[in-house]
Amino acid sequence: MRFLSIYQAPETGVPPTQEHMEGMQRLIEEMQGTGTLIATEGCLPSALGARVRLSGGDLTVTDGPFTESKELIAGFALLRADSREHAVELTKRFLEVAGGGVCEIRQVYDGSDCVPGLATADAAAAVA
Repeated sequence: MRFLSIYQAPETGVPPTQEHMEGMQRLIEEMQGTGTLIATEGCLPSALGARVRLSGGDLTVTDGPFTESKELIAGFALLRADSREHAVELTKRFLEVAGGGVCEIRQVYDGSDCVPGLATADAAAAVA
């Protein structure tokens, strides 16, 4: 199964230390070596981003920074895990190296996960 772990953290404006980057690189190499990490990237500051919204037929683009948000998406990891619990354990290890923040873990659909006729909650229970 594949899971998307979306990392959220406050923007501090302070770049990571060399020690922090080295610790993160060790974790990435280890997880890639075991096949549990498919892809991962960090995000640049929200000041360089934009939000695009379509609502009621109206399209709006808002330039960053997004100061109204307490925690912003700071990066992501696409994980290969045996279960949701395994994805949680992998994410816990990441947060320990990252030093804090919040990760939302979402299972990624593949063809076998699509069950016609089931409501979203029923579908989630069917693939769990």
